[in-house]
Amino acid sequence: MKKPVIAIDGYSSTGKSSISKVIAEKLGLIHLDTGALYRGVTWFALQNCLNDEGSINLKELFSSFDQIELEFRNNNGELVLFLNHIDISKAIRSNEVSDNVSLVAKQKEVRDFLLQSQRSLAEKGGIIMDGRDIGTVVLPNADFKFFLTASIDERTKRRYMELLGLGIEANEQQVKENLIERDKIDSEREIAPLKQAEDAIVIDNTNLTKKETIESILSHIQKI
Repeated sequence: MKKPVIAIDGYSSTGKSSISKVIAEKLGLIHLDTGALYRGVTWFALQNCLNDEGSINLKELFSSFDQIELEFRNNNGELVLFLNHIDISKAIRSNEVSDNVSLVAKQKEVRDFLLQSQRSLAEKGGIIMDGRDIGTVVLPNADFKFFLTASIDERTKRRYMELLGLGIEANEQQVKENLIERDKIDSEREIAPLKQAEDAIVIDNTNLTKKETIESILSHIQKI
């Protein structure tokens, strides 16, 4: 029997990736953090495609796609992102990448570049993919779709603690402003905006622990 394809969308810092990882372990699925792919392209751009003002030159980035080889490698059951054979899993969580990823992710050229690779990974089933447009664009025929949301204050707290845990200096107010700006860009972009799929199950986890959110998602999957 083919294992399910599960799409988990939602706002930044609702725990999509960490929750998806646990569910993947429990159900024997592969977990793919699509946000990491966009962060990987952004990190490449920041290293290689800056203009004289220090901003990303998008045209230069688009013409450099043939120099970008992104791959996930299995490291003790965890998929770690490599760019051109270099582990960038920590580098992509920096504030600089966070400040620029929404600009990069809203570009049609970037989304087209990553779309087919995401779909081909899901063709065999047995995958849980999280992002912002998985249920609406990338995997519209997924067996299960979930949409995670939480209050801005709760998400700010989570993101701030995550950065500190990674050893990255952070200012809580700046983190909040970054999240609000990302919400705006992600929701209003013309290409594949962040939005809930009509057939997605919405889970507000403002007052739920990670464990409770996971249990809620699993309860829906195991009903079938």
